[in-house]
Amino acid sequence: MAEPTAGFSPRLKMPWRLSRRILGVNLIILLVLALALLFLDSFRNQLRDERQAQTSTLAELAATAVPKIAPDDVPMLLGDIGGATGARVRLYGRDGKLRQDSWRVTQPSYRLRDPATQGWAKEAARALDRAFNFAVGERTVPDFVEPAVDEMQAWPEALRALRTGQTTSVVRNAPDLTPVLSAAARTTSGEVVLVTANDRNFTRTVRQERTKLGLGLLGAALFSLLLSLFLARTIARPLRRLALAAHRVRLGRSREVNVPRFNRRKDEIGMLSRAVSDMSQALRQRMDNLDAFAADVTHELKNPLASLRSAVDGLDRIEDPALRHQLLDVVRQDVLRLDRLVGDIGEAARTDAELARSAFEPVDLGTLVGQICHGWEERRLTGNVRIAFARPRAASAIVMAEPNRLARAIDNLIDNAVSFSPPGGLVEVAVAAVGDNVRIRIDDEGPGVPAASREAIFNRFVSVRPESGEFGRHSGLGLAIARAIVKGHDGEIDVADRDDAPSGARFTICLPAAAGSEGAEA
Repeated sequence: MAEPTAGFSPRLKMPWRLSRRILGVNLIILLVLALALLFLDSFRNQLRDERQAQTSTLAELAATAVPKIAPDDVPMLLGDIGGATGARVRLYGRDGKLRQDSWRVTQPSYRLRDPATQGWAKEAARALDRAFNFAVGERTVPDFVEPAVDEMQAWPEALRALRTGQTTSVVRNAPDLTPVLSAAARTTSGEVVLVTANDRNFTRTVRQERTKLGLGLLGAALFSLLLSLFLARTIARPLRRLALAAHRVRLGRSREVNVPRFNRRKDEIGMLSRAVSDMSQALRQRMDNLDAFAADVTHELKNPLASLRSAVDGLDRIEDPALRHQLLDVVRQDVLRLDRLVGDIGEAARTDAELARSAFEPVDLGTLVGQICHGWEERRLTGNVRIAFARPRAASAIVMAEPNRLARAIDNLIDNAVSFSPPGGLVEVAVAAVGDNVRIRIDDEGPGVPAASREAIFNRFVSVRPESGEFGRHSGLGLAIARAIVKGHDGEIDVADRDDAPSGARFTICLPAAAGSEGAEA
């Protein structure tokens, strides 16, 4: 199975992030509501200013006309004005007493309604009025109450008009929350005209406009609902599919699970789907590798165990000391082979896990490889095979690595080279920085590796050796362990024939140089 490829990069720009989509949907209805409140508040204020200006103009016209007509005609004038405009017009003398009232001439032009006598619809409308006033921060308007003693002292706007000579208007609320507009103007003779009107049409107009905006908000809410359903379709459904696939993987059915990959999506859902798919493929490959590893281990353990059992069984039947000595020699070799095999199996099983947990640090390969070569010389395990190391310039071959694991990989390759070298042969080890990489080269003078076997020798329990190879010394795991360690360091390992000698193999490890090292800058 091919290695799972990276399906996404967290650094990719995603213009349609899910967070932006969700935020946009939530802001639409809020934005529409805010605009509706601002528009309705502006409309109401403008309409109220216009009605106040009309009431003030009416008071000024009455104040201008009263001094110009006979006193006996004043009641009829006030009555005509009140009847034509639906307002109540009162005239207060200089002493503050009420002199004339339009309602004495005509029927009352408006009546303040008791909310208790109205139905639930009006009460709901007033509740909406209060909510709207609270939302826009409307200042509190005083209640309108007819004074028990109707004189100028009961009307602050009349007193102000008398004092300043300027027309003064005030807005109050009737019991049913409809506005009562009042305006006072002083006459040239020092009297004051007071005009009051319960403008129910003002409230009706504002409520009609509010109904229109409410319908607009309802449309916006429906639109927001559709967008929410769209988000549920594009978020919840893919997440449900991914959760189901992950659940099936958890149940141990990873080989049966086809994790969806939303390659066209560039948002977090697409990233998640590709990450889960890659994770599933990696898990599936690891499970296959574990199964294959277990089968290989079983197969490799059977051979030395069968040989060991046969030799042990033969010891009881053979009396010849020479043959018994040969059987004991076979037993010792099988025990050594099993010991080496078990150790290498444990090493191979731990390699991936330990590399995943390891913290990499800068490692000077010149120093590390030099220590390994020196250790071989000190242990005298090379027999009469010589090791030559071409040390690089100091600090020119630095890589990010876990030094102990990387040392094991290099040691395995030197061990392999020594085992294939003829008596008196030379193993050459060299480290050099090449561009942005650091290369480790290990050359031997052995028979080389056939071209058809150059990939297979890195598989577990594969060893291409001559028949005379030392029995039990090699488990076929050394090169597999070395490749796993190198791969864990983002490196490459390969083998080829030497181009500078009649025979021999050349193993090369290529690792990325550490950032900022001399090799990386070369």
